[in-house]
Amino acid sequence: MLCPAGAMGQSGGQGVKLPLTPLSLCSSIAGIPWRIFRSYSSASTKEKENRNGTCERTELLEVLKARAKQLQGSNVPEVTVDKVELAAVDNDKYQEDVAPGPRENQPIPRARGDGLARSSPWAKKLQKEMYIQQLKMKQELPSAASQLALESQAKTKAKSMKTPKMNAATAWNQSSGSPHSKPRVVETKEAAELKRPQSMPKDKSNQQVLQQTIQSNLECFQFLQQPEEAERYLLLCHSSPVKKKVLDIGAYNIVMRIWARKGCLNRIDRLFSVLESNGLRPNLDSYAVALVCMGRNQSPPKVILRYLQQLNSSGFHVDELFQKCLFEEDEKEMVLWAIRTVQPNYQLPPPPSPEISKSSLLQDFYSRETMVSYPKLDFSRKELQERFQQQLEMELKNTITIESVEAAKPLTPQAIKARKLLGTLRSQWHGAILQALQNSKRSMARPRRLSKYNILYPYLCLLPDEEYVDIMMQVLNDLSPQGESLAVLARELGSKVYDRYITQRKLRSRQLEKVQEIYENYIQLLAKDSQPKQYLPREYWEKLVAEAGFGPSLSLKNCSWPCVLLMRLGMYMLELLVKAVKVPKNILNRRLESKPIPVLYHVYSFYSNWQVGLIKPHPVFSQLVSNAAETMLTFNSSAMPMLCPPVPWTSHNFGAFVLNDTKLMRFMDETTHHQLLLEQCPPVNLHPVLDALNQLGNCAWKINQPVLDIIISIFNDKGDEKLDIPPPLSEAPKPPTAPGHSSTWSKSLKHELFLCKKKTAEMHSLRMDALYKLSIANYVRDKVFWFPHNMDFRGRTYPCPPYFNHLGNDVTRAILLFAEGRPLGPRGLDWLKIHLVNLTGLKKKNALQERLDYANEIMEDILDSADHPLTGRKWWMNTDEPWQALACCMEIAKASRSPDPAAYISHFPVHQDGSCNGLQHYAALGRDLSGAASVNLVPCGLPQDVYSAVAQQVEEFRKKDAEQGVKIAQVLQGFISRKVVKQTVMTVVYGVTRYGGRLQIEKRLKEISEFPEEYLWEASQYLVKQVFNSIKEMFSATRDIQNWLTESAKLIAQSGRTVEWVTPLGLPIIQPYYRSRSTVLNCGMQRLSVKNPNSSQKPDTVKQKNAFPPNFIHSLDSTHMMLTALHCLRKGLTFVSVHDCYWTHALTVDVMNQVCRQQFVALHSEKILQDLSEFMLEKYCSSSSSSTAPIAHWQKRLMEQLSNVPRTGEFNLKQVMDSTYFFS
Repeated sequence: MLCPAGAMGQSGGQGVKLPLTPLSLCSSIAGIPWRIFRSYSSASTKEKENRNGTCERTELLEVLKARAKQLQGSNVPEVTVDKVELAAVDNDKYQEDVAPGPRENQPIPRARGDGLARSSPWAKKLQKEMYIQQLKMKQELPSAASQLALESQAKTKAKSMKTPKMNAATAWNQSSGSPHSKPRVVETKEAAELKRPQSMPKDKSNQQVLQQTIQSNLECFQFLQQPEEAERYLLLCHSSPVKKKVLDIGAYNIVMRIWARKGCLNRIDRLFSVLESNGLRPNLDSYAVALVCMGRNQSPPKVILRYLQQLNSSGFHVDELFQKCLFEEDEKEMVLWAIRTVQPNYQLPPPPSPEISKSSLLQDFYSRETMVSYPKLDFSRKELQERFQQQLEMELKNTITIESVEAAKPLTPQAIKARKLLGTLRSQWHGAILQALQNSKRSMARPRRLSKYNILYPYLCLLPDEEYVDIMMQVLNDLSPQGESLAVLARELGSKVYDRYITQRKLRSRQLEKVQEIYENYIQLLAKDSQPKQYLPREYWEKLVAEAGFGPSLSLKNCSWPCVLLMRLGMYMLELLVKAVKVPKNILNRRLESKPIPVLYHVYSFYSNWQVGLIKPHPVFSQLVSNAAETMLTFNSSAMPMLCPPVPWTSHNFGAFVLNDTKLMRFMDETTHHQLLLEQCPPVNLHPVLDALNQLGNCAWKINQPVLDIIISIFNDKGDEKLDIPPPLSEAPKPPTAPGHSSTWSKSLKHELFLCKKKTAEMHSLRMDALYKLSIANYVRDKVFWFPHNMDFRGRTYPCPPYFNHLGNDVTRAILLFAEGRPLGPRGLDWLKIHLVNLTGLKKKNALQERLDYANEIMEDILDSADHPLTGRKWWMNTDEPWQALACCMEIAKASRSPDPAAYISHFPVHQDGSCNGLQHYAALGRDLSGAASVNLVPCGLPQDVYSAVAQQVEEFRKKDAEQGVKIAQVLQGFISRKVVKQTVMTVVYGVTRYGGRLQIEKRLKEISEFPEEYLWEASQYLVKQVFNSIKEMFSATRDIQNWLTESAKLIAQSGRTVEWVTPLGLPIIQPYYRSRSTVLNCGMQRLSVKNPNSSQKPDTVKQKNAFPPNFIHSLDSTHMMLTALHCLRKGLTFVSVHDCYWTHALTVDVMNQVCRQQFVALHSEKILQDLSEFMLEKYCSSSSSSTAPIAHWQKRLMEQLSNVPRTGEFNLKQVMDSTYFFS
């Protein structure tokens, strides 16, 4: 989940999702991330307002229940909810009552038996609320977006009642599997039906979703090679007034492309006529497709000439076909054959000469005069080729199953029995799901059979049936005992199908063949047994592509499926899974009857005021899985580190993995704005960013095996929370014994039970997160591997594999080493010792020499930690970063005991950390003298600590107030410390408000046991005010700049525009904060509210305003990091970063420090604020010269605001070059 100042998590983006959400990524209750509550509530506002008493109701609704629809069939008009009998598991008795889950658009459940549905007054109240809600719902129109994007369910129902023998074509060609069905002309009645929702799509988001859906549908037919169905669907859209409005030339081109593959020129001629009659003009792709067809069926010259003349008269040139069009398979050769039929001497246009970035910050870097050979890896061409094949095989399988680190535990007879039982059940489930899928597809293929899922039929034909079953089985196997949000699972299932479909498209278009061929030559740049080459990876790859000439284009334009489609496909698969997978009730207790019961249940739960639909496994299944203690884990291949160097980024849509689709920029909440911005950006402007990402991704890694083995031994022996190794669930707090029925429990008992449950869920989530990381590390323990990188919308970089990477916690970082070793050199051992002291957190205020002296004083402890980590004095355990400290102790021990420490080959990364990096950028922007001194931009003998300085300033304010008799100032005497103010000072630069700051300070004061509790609120309110005043006084220029950025963003957002800017490296940035509207998906199990992507949404003024200062500073710190990465490459350094923490070998720390300072000075020597002002004036305030209309009042205000750039102080930037503690 991304906050304005936070790092982007792996899920928005293109990360791979396993079912559990690590708490390190986002707050989780019962394994459900907070973003789900925010984005996928299906409760109405009124219902939310009326639901307080969270804990009590969570307990009430957290029980397992059988959905009546699931048990009784899919179209029962009246739903009954009965008390569910849950099978006893071993000796534990599960006697949980059932509360009816709210069901919109359905009659109120009638309870029978003695279940809670009858007895609970709250359940009755909920039923009453739901009845009132239904009456309201009947009066409202269904959501326009879901109607349009997903073929108007409401309309289909109405028409199925009136006309049971409705034309099958109107129901999305349900007979697409039948070659005998003929296209029919749509009658006036159909047109009248389609006119009904015509007034709705005024909202452009609906039109956008509809357009995307039409394109996805047509691409489905293209992949299935069904031109008749594609054309029928296109003409159906053409006859609909609503859909006709969103039909563009791209839709026609897709259908023509399918006919071109078949060589049917007469069909293409006909479509040319239809599109022109629709007011559209053929574009370059249209002519390319026609020429492909003519090349394929070897048309006569006369016909080809007619099309070429039409191409010229449309203002195009033949050469542009090869320069601008994207081709699949042998299409390029077909076009060339057609052209040479009428112009035998025609030659392909030469590839364009490579463009060079004009960024003033990189003139030296891109200069051919200063170009050096690209550094080689310690691998031969043959070895790299073998590694590429291993990576390709892994990606072609889509998933990889590896052994868990828990496999080392001895196997019990109970586990052997449970595993055998699970194996048998899974085999049965596989067959049951396959049968259910095939039956469902047969039903959909019947021409007159109408269903809400008929629209999905082509999407269920894209892959072999077995693959859909594998995807569903993977989700079932990975489901946690706490369950998972229905929306998350639906999205995951839909996305997995989409990812496999894209892989199949790449195989079908022969793109993979070409990538293989080019990668084989690309490794000459990296292999040690090939000639040195003066190219960057991107440049060399582009050169090889240009030389390859023919074959498919590597950047195929894939239409991503709209979110509503992914969700509906996922919901369909989920319903199939829930209905098909059953287990005998007596599987673990033979005394019970043997009737089959569902393995999965759909339940509702409340978190805060949000209602969330969950899919939960039956306790019998959870117990069986727990007993089996299985030791295999399955991951998507893109969750694993790469086994070969990544494919270099050459554009915004090509790079990273060999086959897996990866976005250059991680997107949030389905927004498409960044993608559009990147597509419109001249490719040369992205070169610096792409080259920096390639440089980070090309760093090879290996595992620190001794440290990993120690961590695994503790992990398998009950963990250790102090050392950040989560304990297993067997160590979870035991819930108090609850007597009698739940209705007799006291509030405090319910609350205690809820807290136990919450703690257990958190422990499970943390434990699984650690298990994933350690198991992946153990899998690659003997391998060299790579982390491909991409970035968030601000340009901050992240490794693509989401679980195990160097951005992880202390445990993860401690087990990573550079694969390349370098001698320590004369100062390397000293840097290792200083790095160790930095990791302890003990000498932050001391000079580097004092830190080194301290390390030498405690050498005995360091060597003891290295030799006896778990049995010695355990000095390393009492440090800030214990595992990294232990790894460093071991490295120092090995180096200091070697015959010549300077010649010792070290693989160990040494870190240099920015000193409150956000404030450093602010101080440099404002040339703020006092601010610069506080954050170590000015040379000084000792490191300056801005947090202590602010605490000192706050203490002075407090003393003055105390002398004047201010009571709270007197109470606070002796309680103001660095720790109390640190978090607030750190986050002020990232836009924390006084409200947020007060909560931070209150939390710190609570940790002081002596502080009187009754003064907490008043004291935190007083202190946050003084902290803000201190920062204002110490960083006057910083506050001026922050206020200018905030006010500018506020005025821009109020004018209805989103805030955009371009970084000094040329990366375009747009803030993705909008007042989002939702589409309601009326799926079988429940209604889902899904956020709409929309290029015309109104901006969220508050978020745009508050987020601009921190996001702008983040874009600058990422620019500084990228500049450092590129210039370190030129100096031959290994370099990686964790945002403002830079890593390199001990040998090259001094060189990296010099480069880092040079690039900071170079960056801030640019007119950053002035350039920003000019860019925004041009973008938001410029009007056409011919316009004589008066300037609006808001525009005048915005012009004044943007023109009034804050004045800068007297600080001399060049002083940074001599500041030891700028990064240290």
